[in-house]
Amino acid sequence: MTSLNITIKEDKNRSRRAIIELDADKFEKLAGVFGLFNPEFLKSLDRAEKDYKAGRIFKIKSLKDLE
Repeated sequence: MTSLNITIKEDKNRSRRAIIELDADKFEKLAGVFGLFNPEFLKSLDRAEKDYKAGRIFKIKSLKDLE
């Protein structure tokens, strides 16, 4: 497997933020590794967009909020 170099920078204007830079080719490779082209994932995106438009969303501050 080939390596995938990405650049991660700290956002000095905001605490707890990072900026990740990668070109389109690297993004496609990364998306493929994470399965973002999988048909099931694409269907879940459609469902998420419908939920968002219907107002069935809420903001969380931590993954612990999902429990």
